[in-house]
This record gives sequence, structure tokens and C-alpha cells, in this order.
Amino acid sequence: MTIQQWANDLLQWIPTTNIKTNESLKKYTMTKLGGNADVLVLPKTEQQVIAVIKYAHENNVPLLMLGNGSNMVVRDGGVRGIVLHFTLLNEIRVEGTTVFSQSGALIKEVSKQVASQSLTGFEFACGIPGSIGGAMAMNAGAYGGEIKDVVTSCTVVTKEGELLVLSNDQLELSYRKSIIAKNGYFVLSATFELAKGNQQQIDEKIADLTFQRESKQPLEFPSAGSVFKRPPGHFAGKLIQDSELQGKGVGGAEVSTKHAGFIVNKNNATARDYIETIQMVQRTVKEKFDVDLEMEVKIVGEDEA
Repeated sequence: MTIQQWANDLLQWIPTTNIKTNESLKKYTMTKLGGNADVLVLPKTEQQVIAVIKYAHENNVPLLMLGNGSNMVVRDGGVRGIVLHFTLLNEIRVEGTTVFSQSGALIKEVSKQVASQSLTGFEFACGIPGSIGGAMAMNAGAYGGEIKDVVTSCTVVTKEGELLVLSNDQLELSYRKSIIAKNGYFVLSATFELAKGNQQQIDEKIADLTFQRESKQPLEFPSAGSVFKRPPGHFAGKLIQDSELQGKGVGGAEVSTKHAGFIVNKNNATARDYIETIQMVQRTVKEKFDVDLEMEVKIVGEDEA
């Protein structure tokens, strides 16, 4: 089957304006890196998501889910098959202390909405750049809080198109891990339970965390966020800093001089530059400290031919 055949078939469920062929993924990722998607689909309803997943499964078409593209590096050769971009599935509802969010909503937008209604427990997420779907898959966390502390259930679709509602326990959430990532599930939505709080205290905590983030992280350059998981007994940023790697890199990619845990696209980097910089950091830290740095970011797609 050809790319055009896939696109034509998808018109059964998806409006033509929401299907793009040979679409550059640079504009959809926080690193501003990567080649083209064969077919990019922007579903507007959960039923459309399920239809595309079933179609891909039944026709053996590779399928990739893309949220805010904050924790992902797309290789220069792009992505074969269909990329599902969830940006239009962004509904957020607050009912009392219960919060419902579709997977394409930004986690920081959820944090902002619940804070405006004097709900506490989600302040930790005020600066996390990802979507709810991505946050669920990797049990996103920051400043002492994690998704697993507040989520009650998550609705997912299996690779075969089966709908599942998973409880907190069934999600198997641990440090940057979940059954979602393990089994390749597609997140549709999640429900969270928060608590009524003091508005002044909530606002002060968010202001403090925002200051910490803006003063310490290189937000002025495109990046995939924190590149490496925290190694047991260490901090990745400290190991990289002590390896004197800040300011070093390959091509247009560089280990941030502001925060060693970040690799930035400083000067029109390619995905190859970015990935080779990651590998350089891993090699150097292993040689100097005998510590293996495991990537937190996900690398997808193909190298350029």
C-alpha cells in the first residue's frame, strides 16, 4: 500500500483537513528536529483515534502516537506509517475535586486550571512541557510530585483497538515507567483526584516552582527537556557537569551551559547531531564514573538515507 492509499482510506473517519502527507515533524516537536511523517493524522474525537488504531493494526501500518513532542527525538529520515497527533483532544473538565483531561491537553494547562479553582496536588506539574498522554506514559514528575500521586484512572486503547480503563494500581506507575509504555497503549484520557487548598499557598508554590524552573533550565533554546533518567545514587546533571561536558556537543547540538541535564538545539542541529551528543555524554560519564546514563527521551523514526 502507498502513502496516498493510507491517506485515502483514512478519509472514512477523518476530515481531509486533518490528514497531512509527507509532513515535517520539526514543527510538532520541542527539539525542532526530525524528518517527515508519511501520514500525520490529527483526530478530533476518541472514536476517530480508535478507528485509526484499528485500521493500522488490520493493515500492518506502523503507528506512532505524538503528544506535545517534548520528550521525543525524531530522526532525520522521519517516521514511516501513520503518526497520530493528539493536539485536538485537549478537553479539561473540573468537577469538585475530580479532574478529567483528554490526552492531548498540556499538563501545565491542567495545572493552571486546577490551581485557578483552589485545588492542590498538581502544582508540581506547572512547568512540565508535555501532554497528559505523555505524562501518563512516563509517570511524569518534578519537584517531589508525580502523576502516580494524583491519578485515579486512565482510559487507553490497545494496539488492536480495544478500549481499557485502568486504575492507579493497574497502571504500574514507577519512576518514568508505566504499563502504558510497557505495552504500547494509546492514552485517550485520565482522571485525577485533588484536594481543596488555600489559594494563596497554591499561587505561592507555583510562583516558586516557576522561578526555579526559569532560572535553572535553558528554556531559550529548543530541547527535549531532561535527557537522562536519574541513575541510582546519583544525579545525571551533576555527573555530566563533573565530566566537564557543558558547552560541548556535536554540530548544532550542545550540552546546556545552564543545566547539564539538558541538550539544546543551539544552532540548527540535526537529529543526528542531537543523538550523537547524547551518545558522547553517555560514553564520557561511563568512562569517568562507571555510571550508565539511561535515556529519558524516546528516539523514533529512521536515519536519513
